[in-house]
Amino acid sequence: MSYTIQSGDTFWAISKKLGVSLGDLQAANPGVNPTALQVGQVIRLPDAGGNNNNGGNPPVTGNGSIVGGSGGSNGGGGFVAYSGPASNYPNPNQWASYSALWAQNSRLMRFNSSEQEVEFIHQAIETVSASSGVDVRAILCIIVQESGGNVRIPTTNNG
Repeated sequence: MSYTIQSGDTFWAISKKLGVSLGDLQAANPGVNPTALQVGQVIRLPDAGGNNNNGGNPPVTGNGSIVGGSGGSNGGGGFVAYSGPASNYPNPNQWASYSALWAQNSRLMRFNSSEQEVEFIHQAIETVSASSGVDVRAILCIIVQESGGNVRIPTTNNG
């Protein structure tokens, strides 16, 4: 199935209008820049079963993978403070999974940010990870630590 972009459309608005997940819509259109949609442009829609029409593969951006996107099997648990050199920290395969971290933290982000803003944060994390090679879990944790995912947090000027 396909959809023709109309004036004012965004991936988020299309996903809400058609009742498909934003992630599935993005996965069905790996070569489409969601910030540069053009009126009349045709995009693919995921099928009703959530298949992204991309052979079942997740979205591929940047260098072809999302670092940390599938890593980690830990669902979270107790808090442990680590400090010092990197050798003092646990191996990334022992970290909580990105999906577990996102589920917990995106819920908290919604206290101060709209659903669309939270989805923009989600997209940005994956885009930056794909282009920089930085683990998505590390990016998410920095955002939560510094702003709680609140897009209205003031910036600092140390200059």
